[in-house]
Amino acid sequence: MFDMKNLSNLKTLDENAPDAMKAFWAFDKAAFADGALTAQHKQLIAVAVALTTQCPYCIEIHTKAARDAGASDAQLTEAAVVAAAIRAGGAITHATHLFAG
Repeated sequence: MFDMKNLSNLKTLDENAPDAMKAFWAFDKAAFADGALTAQHKQLIAVAVALTTQCPYCIEIHTKAARDAGASDAQLTEAAVVAAAIRAGGAITHATHLFAG
């Protein structure tokens, strides 16, 4: 099912919902622009989120964007470790519901 070629079908979304998709692309561009966080930091956050949501498209796209923004292997690795800690932490904190009376 996962194939980066599928992203060529984004144009179908653009054609069928032009106003909504224009708004989405503008939001996406603004979200990743330099601001209080650099574009590199934002891409590292996106990598961590993508690893947590396990979206292969997002992992590939944001890893490339992070690298293009100058992210090192060490930075990508730390982003991955943070994602793993958050995902595992969620399982641990949700485990407290096992004992709710």
